[in-house]
Amino acid sequence: MSKIWKVAGINFDHMHMGDLLRMVQEHPSAEIVGICDEQESRMQASADNFGIPTEHIFTDHRACLEKTQPDFVILCPATAEHGDWTEKVAPYDVDVLVEKPFAASLAEADRMIAAVEMAGKKLAINWPMRWDPSHVTAHRLLNEGRIGKLTEVHYYDGNRGPLYHLADKVEVSPTQKEKEDSWFYQKDRGGGSLLDYLGYGVTLGTWHHGDDKPLEVTSVTDLPNGLEVDEHSMTIVRYDVGLSKYETRWGTFTDPWIHQPQPKCGFVLKGTKGTISSYDKESTIRAQTEDCPEGQDLPTDDLSKTFENPVQYFTHCLANDVPVEGPLNPAVCRIGQRLVDAAQQSAKEKRTITLPDE
Repeated sequence: MSKIWKVAGINFDHMHMGDLLRMVQEHPSAEIVGICDEQESRMQASADNFGIPTEHIFTDHRACLEKTQPDFVILCPATAEHGDWTEKVAPYDVDVLVEKPFAASLAEADRMIAAVEMAGKKLAINWPMRWDPSHVTAHRLLNEGRIGKLTEVHYYDGNRGPLYHLADKVEVSPTQKEKEDSWFYQKDRGGGSLLDYLGYGVTLGTWHHGDDKPLEVTSVTDLPNGLEVDEHSMTIVRYDVGLSKYETRWGTFTDPWIHQPQPKCGFVLKGTKGTISSYDKESTIRAQTEDCPEGQDLPTDDLSKTFENPVQYFTHCLANDVPVEGPLNPAVCRIGQRLVDAAQQSAKEKRTITLPDE
């Protein structure tokens, strides 16, 4: 019999915890052995959805880890608390899957890497966009040389706002009070559209760019209505091959998983021999090549033949003791975090930031 991987979900700050726990429940070789949050009410929907008994529900992470002894932990804290929570769980001999973004700063990301390395375990950062067939297909075609050498990444993404949906993308209408109280709108907890969505762009951008070296970062943010965090950011990264653009937006006209807004959410990749557009949740991508300069729509890859979600992929890495690769790899995410840090500094100081050699 194959091993059944025991999984605990700890900290429900981010609504994606419900989505990740559903992936565990649906995995034939994984089971939810515990959930934990300091606010018991935030776990109720998951407890109901997945039939989690009372004895497997905790408000103290130490009790959860000691009593359930999971193989790996899913963490969904507020962005600025990723380092603290990784350091809390790593000593319990568990592998760690952290929901995006990586961290609120490079220093915090390095703490996470160090804590898990010290425990001799694996760390993965989940970016849900990594599992979108359109972006996976675009990356495959890029690697196959379909558009030559990549020179530009154009990224625009976001949603109506982080409080307009719950787990499983259940739509809600937030009140002004809920907005004021949410960590998403608190600067000291890692709120803002830049920290929420720029990591997607520059991490998948790093995946696409490969060995291309980022040299400079220039960023501008908008803080409307007296908010302490941004709802719109634009970042330009100068690589050794040219300029790439990354734009984040809370306040799109529609949510892209329901109706694509305009501008459309996703990526456009420009190479020396063609272009590829891959938009969120679409069943085709569009490619221009030297053989077909007028462009053509191509079907996206069937991910059921590989991996469709992070729980499938992470359990595969653990079961086969293989490295975590691509946008989930902390080394790739760390490059993205350097760009996020530089973007924050650029926006604050209103100047271009030169990236030092490492």
